[in-house]
Parts: sequence; structure tokens; C-alpha cells
Amino acid sequence: MLALNLERVLRRIERARLAYSPHQIISLVAVSKYQTQEQIRTLYECGQRAFGENKVQDLRTKTQSLDDLPLEWHFIGNLQENKINTLLSLKPALLHSLDSIKLALALQKRLGEQKIRALLQVNAANETTKSGVSIESAKEIYEQICATCPNIKLEGIMSIGAHSDKRADIEKSFKLTRDVFDKVQERGAKILSMGMSGDFEIAIAYGANLVRIGSKLFE
Repeated sequence: MLALNLERVLRRIERARLAYSPHQIISLVAVSKYQTQEQIRTLYECGQRAFGENKVQDLRTKTQSLDDLPLEWHFIGNLQENKINTLLSLKPALLHSLDSIKLALALQKRLGEQKIRALLQVNAANETTKSGVSIESAKEIYEQICATCPNIKLEGIMSIGAHSDKRADIEKSFKLTRDVFDKVQERGAKILSMGMSGDFEIAIAYGANLVRIGSKLFE
């Protein structure tokens, strides 16, 4: 079943990619936050390599139990400052949820000689339930992190689409995110992480090149 789910998702990504641009390359992060290590192993055997976790403790448990596999682990959840040292010890491939200059400075302070790849999270829908910097301040904060946090390698932007039944609201949140991404490409931004199980095709239509999908893979 998981193999079929992965095949279906990849087909849908490919259709959306071709509709946007045949030159676009899109990465898939399988969100494994509620899944067992057996399910992750099954997806690995089907060819999936990148997995995302929302909680530092879950990331630690799964990296340890699956350390025999060459998996690429992404951290996509809210990062509390008291979990920074644990996260850094796990050396994730990419931190998607750098959501404030305060968190960036705390990370920089504890990185020492270590470096971390990260994305700046923007709250494109301006929703109180979501983390992230505002659209208006995103470019300035991105540049500030680049200037003051040399051990953080900012590589792009992440956002979560608007929580709405209206397609127009979702499209607007992705368009605003894309606008920010366009502005920071001159600072080396290459990754636009947006789109989840319910809206990834819309996200791809607005230029997403990394999507984070959970329920459609594991349902």
C-alpha cells in the first residue's frame, strides 16, 4: 500500500511540475511524524530517502533506530530553544522552521564550529496559529541572519499554506511566499519549501521546489 501511495504522489508531483515548468526539479520530504520505523523502512525500500520530523525527541528516536539506513532527515517543526543542543547533535540535513531572528541568534551561539543548513519560515497567511516571520519583514530578517549568523547557511524560504477551504486564500499565501523567495534569491536562496498533502499541487504551481507530504503517503 505504501509503495502505491508513493507512486501516486510522485505521479501527481510530476504532473504539477510539468504544468509549471519542465525544467523545475522538485524534492519530496516524507513527513513521518506519526509513522513507525517499519513504515519508514518500507518507503526507503521504494526509493524514498528524505524524511521530516516535527519534534526533536521523535527525530532522535528515529535517527537512532534507523541509523543503518542512509536517510536524509529534515526538521520541520517548531524548535524550542531548550532543544537546540539536541537538534544540533542529530545533524539534520535541513532545518525548515527557522522562524525568528531570536532563534537564529540562539542557534548561532550554540553552533560553535558546526554549521547548519536552514530555511526562513514565513507566516504568509498571517495566522496566529502559525509560526514564522511576517511577509513584510522577511527580506530584512533574511539579510540580517545572513549578516550576523555565519554558521547558519540560509538556503531559502518555507511556509505553510493558508488554513482555508477557499483556493484563492491558499493561492495568495503561496504567491506571497514566492514573492519573498524571489527577493532573497540574490542572497543565494535556492529552496522554496511549501505544499503539503492537501495543497502541494497548488504550491508547485507557484514555484515550490520542495514539498512536505505525510498523510497522502501513509493513509
